[in-house]
This record gives sequence, C-alpha cells and structure tokens, in this order.
Amino acid sequence: MPFLGQDWRSPGWRWVKTEDGWKRCEPFSPALEDGSNQLNDISHTVIITGDDENEEVYNSEDCEFAAKKRKKDHFRNNTDSQCFYREKWIYVHKESTKERHGYCTLGEAFNRLDFSSAIQDIRRFNYVVKLLQLIAKSQLTSLSGAAQKNYFNILDKIVQKVMEDQYNPRLIKDLLQDLSSTLCILIRGVGKSVLVGNINIWICRLETILLWQQQLKNLQMNKQVNNGLTLSDLPLHMLNNILYRFSDGWDIITLGQVTPTLYMLSEDRQLWKKLCQYHFAEKQFCRHLIPSEKGHIDWKLMYFALQKYYPIKEQYGDTLHFCRHCSILFWKDYHLALLLQDTGHPCTASDPNTCLMPVSPQHFIDLFKF
Repeated sequence: MPFLGQDWRSPGWRWVKTEDGWKRCEPFSPALEDGSNQLNDISHTVIITGDDENEEVYNSEDCEFAAKKRKKDHFRNNTDSQCFYREKWIYVHKESTKERHGYCTLGEAFNRLDFSSAIQDIRRFNYVVKLLQLIAKSQLTSLSGAAQKNYFNILDKIVQKVMEDQYNPRLIKDLLQDLSSTLCILIRGVGKSVLVGNINIWICRLETILLWQQQLKNLQMNKQVNNGLTLSDLPLHMLNNILYRFSDGWDIITLGQVTPTLYMLSEDRQLWKKLCQYHFAEKQFCRHLIPSEKGHIDWKLMYFALQKYYPIKEQYGDTLHFCRHCSILFWKDYHLALLLQDTGHPCTASDPNTCLMPVSPQHFIDLFKF
C-alpha cells in the first residue's frame, strides 16, 4: 500500500473528502486567501485630501512603488492572516536522519502546537503567558516571521480575554512590560541585532503594546452583585485555609486588601514562613535573614528579598508533556485519558505513562537550543 508523506514514520498528509473527491489539506487558513483578495482589490490610485478639501489624484504610474510597499506592509502587519497548524502534538527532532530531514525549531513548535485554544483553558492560561514572557525576554529574535505574527496574534487574544474576563491582569502587565523593554532595546539597536521584518512593523507592534498597557492600566474591576454567601461570611479557619493554599505572595497581599479580617490573616508570620519554606531551601534564607523590630524574623520581607536572588517554584494547572520514548511534545487531554485511556499522542511504548514528563516553560525553550 503506498504511503503519502515525507517520512514513513509520520502520519502523512491530511485529506478531506469533497464532492469532487479527496483533496489534501493545505497548511494555511482561508484568512490568507481572503487577505490576498483584499490586497488585490486595493487600487493603485492614491487620493490625498488637504485642509481646503481639494483632492489631488495621482495615477498608478507615479505611485506604483508606494502602492506595492503599502500592500506588502499591510499583508505583513495583518495578524489575522495566519500560516500555521493547530496540532495537539509534534515530533521534536534535533538533527537529520536517513528517514527524516531537517530539525524542529522553537518557532515551528510555537506555530504548530495549539496555543490559541490553550489560552481559553483556565488551567493552561498561566502556562502560556509564562512561556510568552520567557520568549519575550530572550528568544524573540529567534522566531521566524510567521512565528512572530502568531506570537502577537495570541498575545492579542490574551489581552482581549483579560479585558473581558478581568482574569489575572497583573500577570499580563508583567508580560507586556518585559516585551516592551525588549522591543525598545531591539529597535534602538537595529543593525546590531537580528530583527525579522520591516522596522516600521516593529514600531507599530511596540505602539500596540503601549496601547494595551494603557488599557490594562485603566481596567476597572466590575463589582458582582451577589445576595448569597460571600467570602466575608466564611469562618476564620476556612479563610485561613484559603490563604495557605496560595503559592504567590502577591496573591496573598491582594486578597488581604479585600476586608480587614483578610488583611489580619494575610499578615500572619506563620503563613509567610510556610511560603518561604515551600519556595526556598534553608541554606538560601539563612544567608538573607531579616529581623523585625521585635527581634523576630520578618518572613514577609524575607520572601520578597529571596525572590530577587532565587527563582520560586512554578505551579500550573496543566502543562505540555514530552514523551521520552517517542520524542513527541503534546497537550494531554485528561478527559480522553480517563475515558478512553488516550495518552494524547501515538505512543508505541508498552507503558506510555512511564515515559511522560511535564514540560515547564523554561524546559520548552531548552528543548530547542542546539
């Protein structure tokens, strides 16, 4: 039986049954075709309107170069035109073999894995945001043009989701701050650093980021009117248990600003001591002891002081997984795993669960460092 594909181990091409027969799916979306049609409809005639409402019409011969450049910049800066797959898993290969040519890059993995749907899942939202933040800090210039377009398209969806749902705006503000700082350095150092794309597109993207920052700064939290049981109605021991389940010090401080009772509970020394012991080793906070006025250790100040020197433990509701047996990176669907015993990828191991390992955002980037 003939096998259609670039590699005998790959799943082959994707085919769709139509009225005219079976047709192969192309790796681009209809938005590309629509965008091309819109660009073809753009006239070569430029109309300039002055203050006196007089119009000067230039023919296509005089402004042919400007029209072509305008079309090209419009297409490049159109984040709706995407050229990437939406796959649940990809094969991570770092070198060429007899059966498989080429290698997988960070940009290719970012394009092919379905991050657009992942941000709609509250368990994966923080994971994707942290990954975008790490890419903004050090890997932005390593992305291809298509990957950069996909990156900003996903970032736009994240900002719109935060504006609508008001979910974790502090995390997005940190991401945009790191991204704007990186772009400012890259734009000022044009010629010294590798920037894929037109400099005008990067300046436009930086202006968009500044606009997002202003929108998040002006974000007003909506008060939810609820006549039933509220957080303040819970007994003290339940409120205390809620605070002890937080792994981020800023979340504890934010919750402590809601009511005086929660503020009192959020200032508990034992709470901050447990938080320090969870994130840092004993040798680490022995080097940075901060005594209070009464001679006791100020564990709250200790936490934020240690955070400057050592990384804190990261917690995510769901992450990407890597199969050591198949070298496949994939999103694991826990519902299918429970109902159908599905591992989330075509694994050939006898016991797939023993080969799986969760992938942190930093580990995801390290997988593609050659």
